[in-house]
Amino acid sequence: MRKYLILSSLFLLFKQVFPQVVHADAIVGTWLTANGRAKIQIYKKADLYNGRIVWVMYPNYPDGKPKVDKNNSDVTKKNVPIVGINLLKDLKFKNDHWEDGTIYDPENGKTYKCIIKFRDGKLNLRGYIGTSLLGRTQNWTKVADIK
Repeated sequence: MRKYLILSSLFLLFKQVFPQVVHADAIVGTWLTANGRAKIQIYKKADLYNGRIVWVMYPNYPDGKPKVDKNNSDVTKKNVPIVGINLLKDLKFKNDHWEDGTIYDPENGKTYKCIIKFRDGKLNLRGYIGTSLLGRTQNWTKVADIK
């Protein structure tokens, strides 16, 4: 029993002293949003990471037409279908997280600064205005890639 306690304590200490190593491309793949209503494919272009909507739970209006980005502040984009929109733009990997990019929220048509951290197999996304203290955090879960 004593050995077990010592080993457990050493493991917890090791985990605190040496946090999870994150590789830059750990973010690449398809992720289910926190509300489960969309899947986002994150991809690398040059040294920047971007993400586009590849699936939504309800892709069409009741009349059968595809849902569009009706809340976009850019009038020329209000009729663009939701599937295919780039939500994440120009994130850079620094140390153990991705930053200096933006995240777009099609539900309100606004774009925010974004920082993403990879924790316990999930993405921890924080969209914010000005300082990261003024924002909202979501956790996305990795799913099988959509081809």
